[in-house]
Amino acid sequence: PVLSLMGFTAENLNRALCYFSIVAGKEKHTRSLPKQKAEKGTEALIKATYGALFTYLVQRINASITLKDEKSQRGSRGSSGKTKAATIGVLDIFGFESFKVNSFEQLCINYCNEALQQ
Repeated sequence: PVLSLMGFTAENLNRALCYFSIVAGKEKHTRSLPKQKAEKGTEALIKATYGALFTYLVQRINASITLKDEKSQRGSRGSSGKTKAATIGVLDIFGFESFKVNSFEQLCINYCNEALQQ
């Protein structure tokens, strides 16, 4: 199901992560990537996916806690028309490194901490 949400098939994902192609003249040669390079590609995809998901969630949360400013609806100038109703802070007390096996939730917490520290 996740692959369909991302817009590709398992076969396409496997081809993208495990193979590379070289075009020489009119010939195209496809070779498999070494395991280490395929794993690096997978890690990069995971990081980019979690990054995009985190950004999406932050945008949705910010949109849901923002109120429309009634003054701007009446035609006053200089106002963006929105006011922040609340803020959300995230704190990971134990830290990502303290777990022997990290779950999806811990990965999200770690990514959030890294994003907040930048």
